[in-house]
Amino acid sequence: MSFGSFIKKQFIDVLQWNEESEGVLAWRFPMQDFEIQNGAILNVRESQVAVFVNEGTIADVFGPGTHKLTTNTLPLLTNLKNWDKLFDSPFKSDVYFFSTRVQTGRKWGTPQPITIRDKDFDMIRVRAFGMFSYRVADARTFFTEISGTREVFTRDQVEDQLRGIMLSTMASSLGSANVAFLDMAANQALMAQQVKGDLASAFARYGVGLDEFNVASVSLPEELQAALDERIGAGMKGGLSADKMGGFTRFQVASSIPLAAQNEGGMAGIGAGLGAGVAVGQAMAQGLSGAFAPAAAPAAAPAAPAAPAESIEERLGKLKNLLDKGLISAADYDSSKAELLKKLIG
Repeated sequence: MSFGSFIKKQFIDVLQWNEESEGVLAWRFPMQDFEIQNGAILNVRESQVAVFVNEGTIADVFGPGTHKLTTNTLPLLTNLKNWDKLFDSPFKSDVYFFSTRVQTGRKWGTPQPITIRDKDFDMIRVRAFGMFSYRVADARTFFTEISGTREVFTRDQVEDQLRGIMLSTMASSLGSANVAFLDMAANQALMAQQVKGDLASAFARYGVGLDEFNVASVSLPEELQAALDERIGAGMKGGLSADKMGGFTRFQVASSIPLAAQNEGGMAGIGAGLGAGVAVGQAMAQGLSGAFAPAAAPAAAPAAPAAPAESIEERLGKLKNLLDKGLISAADYDSSKAELLKKLIG
């Protein structure tokens, strides 16, 4: 190298990152044709980590503090470059700074419903929303798995990947949970607790530490709500009393009349198709007689009869009325409704 070329060379004697921009998680120090001076100072601030990368291989990692760069402070890089004694000349190496501050108040949600297996309803689709916070916990793993050699890597870029991990992990976690969905919907802290442990393990594989995770709202899918409404209308679930079983039978028979009338041959056509028209007719007659026959005259009431217990269906109707009038919040309505449904179908 000529003396003129040596003079023109520019050396770096201080390496640091001031984090001028918000939301940047990884930043590569601008080297260009610069070389790092032997004995240069590396300033790593609190909530930062600096990583030296030589020809694509991670060498040394530095935590917060002021570091003088010598072969003593760069042992791995010294070994990679085969410096068998103190180096006197400048050297080139990529230096990446990582922000390890907690990224708070980040929103998550399910743009599309996620399908989970529930012990009460088999396969259902769920929508949920909430907040989470995280930080870069392992800069070496984060560089290798996510940020790579990009000059700048932002919070928005990593969250695009984290949200996909979150949705797949939630589906697996909730699906394997031994807790009914209605219980979790009524207690959102329980749902968050169920998901957070699995989610923290999934994040750790990418060098990301999950700090907080909460569920702000959960919505029942329309098809599940329709099924629950049908059960409420029937007022029963398998294994209930004979009175409720009869009520469900009458409900099913009454519900089947419009469908039967649309079939070729009407009600008789269905009976003939099944090969048991008379039996079907008798069953429907019995069901309809119970559903639409006038009620028997009530027995003489005692002098001071006790007020009948309010049914779950009536309580649900009152809850809906309170919600429509704005006397209770949607969250209170969903929580109370889930508890009543649990009693009804549990």
